[in-house]
Amino acid sequence: MFNDAVLAEYVRDGFVESEHRGFLAMLNSDGSLFKSLGDIDTQIFPRSTVKCAQASAMVRHGLQLEPRLLALAASSHSGAAIHIEGAREILASVGLGENALQCALDRPLGDAERRAWGDNPPTRIAMNCSGKHAAMLATCVKNGWPIESYLEQSHPLQVAIKEELEKLAGESISFTSTDGCGAPLFMLSVIGLARAIRAITISTDPIHQDVMDAARKFPEMVGGVGRHNTEMMQQVPGLFMKDGAEAVNVCSLQDGRTFVFKVSDGSLRAFRTIVHACLNEFGIDTPLTPEKVMGGPRVIGTIRTSKAIG
Repeated sequence: MFNDAVLAEYVRDGFVESEHRGFLAMLNSDGSLFKSLGDIDTQIFPRSTVKCAQASAMVRHGLQLEPRLLALAASSHSGAAIHIEGAREILASVGLGENALQCALDRPLGDAERRAWGDNPPTRIAMNCSGKHAAMLATCVKNGWPIESYLEQSHPLQVAIKEELEKLAGESISFTSTDGCGAPLFMLSVIGLARAIRAITISTDPIHQDVMDAARKFPEMVGGVGRHNTEMMQQVPGLFMKDGAEAVNVCSLQDGRTFVFKVSDGSLRAFRTIVHACLNEFGIDTPLTPEKVMGGPRVIGTIRTSKAIG
């Protein structure tokens, strides 16, 4: 089905027990290709990795938020109090309540937050995309656009988001589906996604700069305590990192060096190992606790990246 390549291996006692295959595109600061694995022209759903582009389109069309809340607009948040209250702030700024949200019903995404939620029923405000949806609604109010149909593909908001993403990626959207949160989901090639993230990172457009600066300044709003992307942005100065469902991830450095990958089986198990190895390829060493493969009480293996990555 896929012309993918091995990105990481699950190793037990020196033997490869499982493989995580996928696609990887790494770009130099000038946009040239540094390294690739798998067919990077493969079309994928970028999922939540393009929330920075969605937020940029909203700001371009009148959304005005302080950096803390702008970071939340581009988040897949854990559902902590700071996230839920932040989403309510965005809605209240245009006179709306959480009943205006049309994202999916869900419990918090973060492990600790979900445990604290307990047996309470799922809500839209707790859903990890509620910050984005609140910002979408606020943008609609600013423009006098209908809020009841803000998730329709033909809605002016979604048309503007599609145009923003196409300009950044330098390619036309090949197909539109629906994301898990209910918003339109625009398909891109792996290399197109890499180009889009590099473009928004090095852009001199004040809107792009504001969105990316907000995410880097408030990484706890983009993810949450204990979340991988939040921790990495806290540890590596100037790093932007955003994950997405079905094992898509994007990272960029302020000089334009960028890498994106998609794990074909949708598993997040090798994420930390792959991110660490790719940053190491760019000369950036980051803390990594190796994954433990257990044999009874003993550690007898780990997850390692393909030799093609490093």
